[in-house]
Amino acid sequence: MEPVSLATPHADALAASLARSLDIAEQRAADEATAMFRADVLFGLSQPQKTVPPKYFYDEAGSRLFDLICRLPEYYPTRCEVAILKARAGEIGDLMGPGASLVEFGSGSSIKVRLLLDAMAEPAAYVPIDISGPHMRAAVARLAEDYPGVAMLPVEADFTQAVRLPPLGDGRRVGFFPGSTIGNFTPDAATAFLAHVGEVLGVGSSLVIGFDLAKDWSVLEAAYDDRQGITAAFNLNLLARINREVGADFDPGAFRHKAFFNAGESRIEMHLESVREQEVRIGRHHFAFARGETIHTENSYKFSADAFLALARHAGWRMRRMWTDPKGWFAVAALERDGAGN
Repeated sequence: MEPVSLATPHADALAASLARSLDIAEQRAADEATAMFRADVLFGLSQPQKTVPPKYFYDEAGSRLFDLICRLPEYYPTRCEVAILKARAGEIGDLMGPGASLVEFGSGSSIKVRLLLDAMAEPAAYVPIDISGPHMRAAVARLAEDYPGVAMLPVEADFTQAVRLPPLGDGRRVGFFPGSTIGNFTPDAATAFLAHVGEVLGVGSSLVIGFDLAKDWSVLEAAYDDRQGITAAFNLNLLARINREVGADFDPGAFRHKAFFNAGESRIEMHLESVREQEVRIGRHHFAFARGETIHTENSYKFSADAFLALARHAGWRMRRMWTDPKGWFAVAALERDGAGN
């Protein structure tokens, strides 16, 4: 007997129409993201201190470069955080409870998320939220092979903005924000972001978050200005992305990477410094640069434990546990949203 095909001209037309609709929606989202990128660049370059938000570091090339940074001998945060997660995985898993969904704000190192997934009791879902879609989807594809029982639900979005999570089960929602990325925000913005995370995750949620501790400035500056020049390439890649996606005419060779510790603000600052007087065009917009003038591309605040806990409390979170590495260079905290019982 010949196999019976269930396909019909109507079904084929419906599938084609659905595919076109998805393509149109993806293109519209991409156009909106590019328009926002352009608006942020034009606004930032119009300020007395020129700036571009650090979230735009992470195109495909930038994400690959950051993965290399995390392996550098000078870049201690990744090693310290991974060591803490390995040593405390059982405790963290117990705090999460069974059947939880893990929501990662920023699709970071798969090593870290694997440590948490391995520690969780029957994790229901993994939901990475990241602005760099290709990098995130590649990481999720690798995870899906090793965790077939965990629903992989990636969300391509700017996690600092309004985000709608996909439907999740009844288990606890656990946020994961590793890598000291919270230090990229000013203290007021960090408080607002942590409050936003609580709103996204909802009542009864928890948050596992990494943050960098204050330490000798020489250790900090070496971590952000490595001898191999990988961090410099990461910073300068931002100009290549602006050229490609926004239509600017930056000459990356006319800028250099600059990183230093601002003791008064307790933060590392990264800049792109113009090595000569020049003008950059973006469409009809012209931006003059004096020699030595900079584009401020990133802050990385360093906290005392008390300062971070005060910030978290103001955002509606209370401390469950906090762990540090033996040197006291880095910390991982398990927080619980105020009003959530356990």
